Amino acid sequence: MKNDLTQKFLQEIKNGNNSSLINEQKTLSSDFVEMISLLFHSQIQTHTLHLQTQSYAEHKALNDYYDGIGGLVDGIVESYQGKYGIIKGYKSYPLTEYSSTESTVKYLKGLCDKVTKLRKCCDDTWIQNEIDNVCVLLNSTIYKLRFLK
Repeated sequence: MKNDLTQKFLQEIKNGNNSSLINEQKTLSSDFVEMISLLFHSQIQTHTLHLQTQSYAEHKALNDYYDGIGGLVDGIVESYQGKYGIIKGYKSYPLTEYSSTESTVKYLKGLCDKVTKLRKCCDDTWIQNEIDNVCVLLNSTIYKLRFLK
């Protein structure tokens, strides 16, 4: 997508009309920032849930998630910024109190769905590979919460 976008952008510049492509690039960058902001938030959110659960299995599963997600997100952002420049405009989200394993699973499934949707912001294979690793961690954590009691 980015390669196609770059080609379109260069052609539009030659034609003297690049406003639609600039807006498309801003949307893609905005989607990337939203995805990363949600993943940053997930580290704190799962750490909070980890501290509030009374289930040892859930406690350990969430520990594995928040220990793993930071390095994965760092790798994605560094790869992205290496190619496209420093990103700005991170968002913050409110924390939710622990209520049940089911609500924690629902949160992680929703996050996985959102990452799947927002990952279309870039098509570089190495960045997509790093996002795949986030999806692996999310789904592994969901498995542990659902089936390992």
